[in-house]
Amino acid sequence: MSLSQLAMAITESPTLALNEKARLLKEKGEAVIHLGAGEPKNPAPIHAILSSAAKLNVGNIKYTPSDGTPSMKKAVIRYTEDAYGRIAEPEQVIVSNGAKQALYNLLFAILNPQDEVIIMAPYWVSYPEMIKMLYGIPVVVTPEDGGFVPRFQEIVQNVSSYTKAIIINSPNNPSGAIYPDELIGELVEFCEKKGIYLIMDDIYQKLVFDGKVVPSAYKFTNNDIENTRVITINGISKLYGMTGFRVGWAVGNKKLIEVMTNIQAQTTSCTSVLLQAAAEGALTGLQSHVEALRLTLENNRNVMMQELDSFNGVKITKPNGTYYCLPDFSAYNKDSVALCKFLLEKVLVVTVPGREFGMEGHLRLSYATTIKDVKVGVERIKWALDPESPNEIYIGDRKLVRDWL
Repeated sequence: MSLSQLAMAITESPTLALNEKARLLKEKGEAVIHLGAGEPKNPAPIHAILSSAAKLNVGNIKYTPSDGTPSMKKAVIRYTEDAYGRIAEPEQVIVSNGAKQALYNLLFAILNPQDEVIIMAPYWVSYPEMIKMLYGIPVVVTPEDGGFVPRFQEIVQNVSSYTKAIIINSPNNPSGAIYPDELIGELVEFCEKKGIYLIMDDIYQKLVFDGKVVPSAYKFTNNDIENTRVITINGISKLYGMTGFRVGWAVGNKKLIEVMTNIQAQTTSCTSVLLQAAAEGALTGLQSHVEALRLTLENNRNVMMQELDSFNGVKITKPNGTYYCLPDFSAYNKDSVALCKFLLEKVLVVTVPGREFGMEGHLRLSYATTIKDVKVGVERIKWALDPESPNEIYIGDRKLVRDWL
């Protein structure tokens, strides 16, 4: 079989691969604890279900405009005004099959071969692969202090004449860190001056804790949406826990959105009218669902921090938002992939290796699950790694004896 060099160079999504492995183990009746997936347990908001059902009852499920239905775009415009204080025009909005496709369309629209895109470590696993799929070059900025937030100067020194864009994901997957106002302001000013796109991946924008607020990049520019270099990406997957609905969007200048629409028209044609109706229902319905999810996640975060605090050798940075934390397990094993495989094999706990996020030695743990799973999952990890933990443990109805420490 002959396959392209580019296709062979793209790595498998570790999250999806681990999800599949966990699913197969569960089907066999194994007592798997999943701390890997960014997928909360909550049902979709009732307004989303009712809005989608209304479309389904009519039965008129046809193609939509490639850039989204007028009513869905209107819902995005309203969200943009409420969340960012900016009014977008319909021609400045595109609705896609998830925020992931919106971002890919955007990169497709702006990158030429060998153009560079700056991403911050830790970064979402798909950023470098998307860039490489478009023959671009991902330039990774890793904070020198070993933390999760780079300094402005660290970013700027990686800018070259080939730099086309900088991607910011705040709150950050996988660390839960929020980038400070000062840094966002400096980046907006710099990108406006240099003509570099500042892509704001705001998918976790409202899922923040301890009274914190994520600054809008628009706050730091006097330019309107048509003239700014700021492009925003968002969607319903994380904010409403509607991961399976696959609806996201981008907001940018009209020419850029026009090109992204052409790209989408030639690939997936459009986003399902049924799912757009659900997304519209979520965006325009009661927003108490968002606050309920945020409070659940904050409580789960607190429990996970408490459990990890009792774990000798693990370095923890408390996340300020998202579904995740990124503790440093390098005291036990600097090879995060090997450690993940070990934990799945020995104690049936799914984690995600930090190597995939540009942070070797760390593991991403998701608290977008139940309190019980958080407690039991960390207890099992501790049993597998910490010599001071008891030598025996029950997993399901089996008693295991640790014989490797």
